[in-house]
Amino acid sequence: MLAQLFEAAAQDAAEREKLVSRAELERAAHEVVLPPSAYESLAKAEHIKLISEIKRASPSRGEMADIPDPAALGLGYQAAGAHAISVLTEPTGFRGSLEDLVAVSKAVTIPTLRKDFISTEYQILEAKVAGASMVLLILAQLNSADFKRLFDFAHAIGLEVLVETHNEAEIELAAGQSAKLIGINTRDLKTFKTDIGLFETMASRLPAEAIRVAESSVKAIGDVQRYRDAGADVVLVGEALVTGDYRSLIPQIISVS
Repeated sequence: MLAQLFEAAAQDAAEREKLVSRAELERAAHEVVLPPSAYESLAKAEHIKLISEIKRASPSRGEMADIPDPAALGLGYQAAGAHAISVLTEPTGFRGSLEDLVAVSKAVTIPTLRKDFISTEYQILEAKVAGASMVLLILAQLNSADFKRLFDFAHAIGLEVLVETHNEAEIELAAGQSAKLIGINTRDLKTFKTDIGLFETMASRLPAEAIRVAESSVKAIGDVQRYRDAGADVVLVGEALVTGDYRSLIPQIISVS
């Protein structure tokens, strides 16, 4: 499933490149105003920080929420206290789009993340032009050379990187690149099953200086507390917010210490 998602995302990007060349995108990227810093917004603090996700659907859960106005939802997340917003831009399994990212990035003043299956520099340029502060790089599908190339390219054009890991080898690869923002996704991307225990087991292997992000598995405030107790600086939450009352959930999440 993961390989298919990456292949489809790369093919979609290649089709868009036929309409807008890389050179055109690079020129547009040079005109983009510097976005808010994700590293500053998500810096370690007395309470856990939150990346709230705009997520309509997933291959494992199917339809979750309609979200006709992602910008309005982004503003709602920001008003409730979120520190950054993840916007899924993959269209098939997650029903997202680059247009969603553009709309949210224009509406809010906190950092936005392009969450997609990124394997090309063109996709990173798209994120920059869409107003994102950071991109997601998933080590489960990227080899070492491609990861380093994409990581360096993102930084070269002024984007920050959330590096997603699932095991010790991937954590070592992220640390070797001096990544400042490292996530552990507790969802198995092959089976889509979740296990908070993965973060509890692996978090101690994360570099002390890195901002440690716990991804997936949050269904209740107790899950956030487990992540915090295990050393998480940030949680990324999607499904619980789009299917529940984010106005009450977000203040509860960011009060966890």
